[in-house]
Amino acid sequence: MDILKVNGQVISPEMMTTFMIVLIIILIWSAVWKAMALWKSARNKQVAWFVVLCIFNTIGLLEILYLAFWQKNKNTAIAVDVKKPVKVEKKPVKKK
Repeated sequence: MDILKVNGQVISPEMMTTFMIVLIIILIWSAVWKAMALWKSARNKQVAWFVVLCIFNTIGLLEILYLAFWQKNKNTAIAVDVKKPVKVEKKPVKKK
């Protein structure tokens, strides 16, 4: 079976291969943006955004808009000030 007919239109194997490649690229694109947006919304404790991003699949568009405009803390990944020294306090060990 070389040629597939769908609704009277002929679909060649090359067209099916191209369609599958495009579909896989779209799925990977969407999964990456969804993962980043869900991570940020969970870290920022934005439950409403987390639920909306979980429910709706918009091929990454809603996720990109969330990351660009609506996340609370845009610098959650950069939370450590490198120039400021860290003080470590040692607690005395209690002996029994």
